Amino acid sequence: MQPIQEPTHYRFSFHHLGFRPFFLLAGTFAVFSTTLWFFFYQTGTTELPGTPMPTMLWHAHEMIYGYALAVIAGFILTAVRNWTGVQTLHGAALIVLALLWLCARILPFVDNRGAFAAMAILDISFNLLLCLAVLHPIVKSKQWNQFGVWSKLIFLLAGNVLFYLGLFGTLQNGIHLGLYTGLYIVVSLLLLMARRVIPFFIEKGVDSPVTLINYRWLDLSSLVLMLVFLVVEVFYPLPKIAGVTAAALFILHAWRLRGWYTPGIWKKPLLWSLFLAYSWITLGFGMLALSRIIALNPMLAVHAFAYGGVGLMTLGMMARVVLGHTGRNVFEPPQQINWMFGALFLGSLARVFGPIFLPDWYGFWIGASQVLWIAAFTLFCWVYVPMLIMARVDGQYG
Repeated sequence: MQPIQEPTHYRFSFHHLGFRPFFLLAGTFAVFSTTLWFFFYQTGTTELPGTPMPTMLWHAHEMIYGYALAVIAGFILTAVRNWTGVQTLHGAALIVLALLWLCARILPFVDNRGAFAAMAILDISFNLLLCLAVLHPIVKSKQWNQFGVWSKLIFLLAGNVLFYLGLFGTLQNGIHLGLYTGLYIVVSLLLLMARRVIPFFIEKGVDSPVTLINYRWLDLSSLVLMLVFLVVEVFYPLPKIAGVTAAALFILHAWRLRGWYTPGIWKKPLLWSLFLAYSWITLGFGMLALSRIIALNPMLAVHAFAYGGVGLMTLGMMARVVLGHTGRNVFEPPQQINWMFGALFLGSLARVFGPIFLPDWYGFWIGASQVLWIAAFTLFCWVYVPMLIMARVDGQYG
């Protein structure tokens, strides 16, 4: 394994590591795309101007393959460098990869017949190149145990291909397959990463010594059940079996959370945000199981996964990774993150539970959750964009 070269004394580091351009793009895109979605929803706009793409379809695709995948790209490109000791994509190559992602986000708003074809080509090219960029350091270091993470990037590539095949009418039900494959693979990947980092963060981050409980049997069974769930929920729908599998996943992840809990997390926003995000994903499985036996809208479970789970966990991960990889103290984060996480958590409550208890106010709950999401990520950008652009505080490469 070749050591990573560490040049010193940089003023700007935007192109040094994957988390920098991709977290910046993810944060700003979370603001602008949701602002557009707020406008579309409140004005009743059902199709993107000048295009045949429904706005709801655009929103669903871009939250998964736009926002979430940008965060995942930034996190994995950075983490794989630490895991393998091999330098990941940086410099001009990293900027090109980020530009592929960005151009694919812009093209739906280009009033041209070929815009969607160009979007598909650039978007799939981004997926493919990201897979190759992550594969290289894994193979070079021969860390074959990292293939579990890499395989999920392949599934996301396949899911995005399915979506575009459906969008162009080539594959019946391709849009549904692509969106739900993407959602559940993102959830699966975040659960995998959370299992690696949350117990470590808690043990190192609380003010008193604590040893958390983890079970190997739970790790393996939850992984197998997630694969079964994806098959019977998305590809070969068996609603009753999917409901039972979701209930089992709810129980397993709730049991895992029980082993991770310690009261000290509530004093640390970088800990309670991740713990609550994992709880939202766990709740999503429970709500999905309930929707198979009572009159509960399954889209509420989807937003427990997507808004509360994916949204809060990716925001929490970005907030911590940026501090750690720019040489700052993760144990003394900016005070603004309390408001940032609080806004997103309140938005999750509004989006998931508001329609249950006050269904006549459905439009209000949607609007409130949109506004709170925009507020949370605007605050993230305000606090973190300067850190993402400028060099590490110690002047090192990264």
